[in-house]
Amino acid sequence: MKESAFTEEQILRILHEAEKDEKTIGSLCREEGITETTFYRWRRRYGGMTVSEAGRLKDLEKENARLKRLLAERDLEIDALQAFVSKK
Repeated sequence: MKESAFTEEQILRILHEAEKDEKTIGSLCREEGITETTFYRWRRRYGGMTVSEAGRLKDLEKENARLKRLLAERDLEIDALQAFVSKK
């Protein structure tokens, strides 16, 4: 997946600006150089979060990806052992 050009702090700042209702979402997106689709995706993902919560979410996602890789490797090892045992 492509790495975001914006940090969590920047994303949360943009979302907070949008909540103030001083500007339209379209004009805010043009100023920040993002599409409205990106804005709404960020709002769905980070809406109502603080910076520390967003950092914790990122850490949990990394840990989840690591655990999924470990599980996939273990499943491959089990399949290889079963194939080896069935040949004997």
